[in-house]
Amino acid sequence: MNFSLSNKAINSTKADCLVVGLPEKGTWPQSTNQADEALGGLIKKLQKAGDLTGKNATTAAIPLTDQPWGRLLVVGTGNDSDRTPANYRKALIAMMTALKDGPSKSIAVALADTPVTGEDAVSSEAARLSLIGRTLEDQLYTFSDFKSEKPAARKLNKVAVVASSAAKDLKDAFNLGLATGRGMNLTRDLGNTPPNICHPEWLAQQAKKLAEDHDCIKTDVLDEKQMEKMGMNTILAVGKGSTQPPRLIVMEYRGGKAKDKPHVLVGKGITFDTGGISLKPGEGMDEMKYDMGGSASVFGAMQVLAETRPKINVVGVIAAAENMPDGGASRPGDIVTTLSGMTVEILNTDAEGRLVLCDALTYVKKFDPAAVIDLATLTGACIIALGNHATGLLANNDDLANELLAAGERAGDRAWRLPLWDEYQSQLDSNFADMANIGGRPAGTITAACFLSRFTKDYRWAHLDIAGTAWHSGKAKGSSGRPVPLLVDYLMSHAGK
Repeated sequence: MNFSLSNKAINSTKADCLVVGLPEKGTWPQSTNQADEALGGLIKKLQKAGDLTGKNATTAAIPLTDQPWGRLLVVGTGNDSDRTPANYRKALIAMMTALKDGPSKSIAVALADTPVTGEDAVSSEAARLSLIGRTLEDQLYTFSDFKSEKPAARKLNKVAVVASSAAKDLKDAFNLGLATGRGMNLTRDLGNTPPNICHPEWLAQQAKKLAEDHDCIKTDVLDEKQMEKMGMNTILAVGKGSTQPPRLIVMEYRGGKAKDKPHVLVGKGITFDTGGISLKPGEGMDEMKYDMGGSASVFGAMQVLAETRPKINVVGVIAAAENMPDGGASRPGDIVTTLSGMTVEILNTDAEGRLVLCDALTYVKKFDPAAVIDLATLTGACIIALGNHATGLLANNDDLANELLAAGERAGDRAWRLPLWDEYQSQLDSNFADMANIGGRPAGTITAACFLSRFTKDYRWAHLDIAGTAWHSGKAKGSSGRPVPLLVDYLMSHAGK
């Protein structure tokens, strides 16, 4: 797909289809007025007749003759006062739904001058161009790698987005949006890949390929023998029941100054989760291939960094294992010694994500991090608490938590903070080890984070529980690509100029 930014006048922008926005109530954007003038007032006539309402996310295609465009797509953008970033994105999605499989080979999108309510950072043209770029890539995503009959190739191959100027900040914002969309799509590709192919060593191969494709990425992989020698016994304990051995994958991006402390992303990479001996119910177990959603998001964020080359240092660490129930699997009641030296009584082998993460969180101290953010499809309790709209956020540092919350708001990839009070820690008490790996049903998301917090006392740390946001179920089943937008916004906010 060929994407470009154009600052040509509307009437000199040639395309098979021109896209303009029409508010239900409010001031018309300049681009819409220009298109209407070129068409002799056609848009106003159709609005007056009731053929165009401007209701948010509605679309109407109008065939044209003797114009630079073969057709016009009018996208309803709702009321000026109600046009939040979320509603604006709904309009963008409606546009792509109407066009991506249609007859147009080229489109010109004139929606960047449609105002959006909110803070300056949200309502700027640069922010809108970034969101347009991200949505274009996101909505053109398909995954048909394992279908014997491939879908027909789309006719659409050229998209020009109209901007007010050719200023560098606008180009950079648009390109960052496109890169973020591609990072989301890599995350989705990894998540959607079936577990008979996507196993820990395959993930390690993908990390090596990322380094081969981008010279700014360095990848190292620790195998089970190296982890055993180091004392990463909890990662190894999770993988004991599988013929696929665990891997610890380390990807480094060094775009900042040598003295700058890195921001570290730690991803849970359980490539399939049966629950182990504490076996899950069979219904819906196929979706446990998405239990590596945290690691997939780390991949997505690293790719965005590799494409855009910001001035920041970032380390991505993935704790990858497969949780299976064979004769060698860990049992409820087993006690293992973590890399930190603390011991854990495994009361439930289906609480395995925190076991692979705790060793990884101890390991990353070696990088002297500016901050550590772990991402994990960790608890079903988070879905009960927050549904599928918000990622759960817990942190040992208020400033870091607020930065992530703000990044999620700006990116339209929201998180919601839960408490991490000491009162919850006692639920992890064990009669036989330093701690148990579960704390009972009450506050399951919080006690899981309490477990992780015991391994993060030496640095600023935040935990993102993406169990409810990493994938969609039902008819639209598939990886969502979240929370790559949140991560990218956070990292870019810390990049040097």
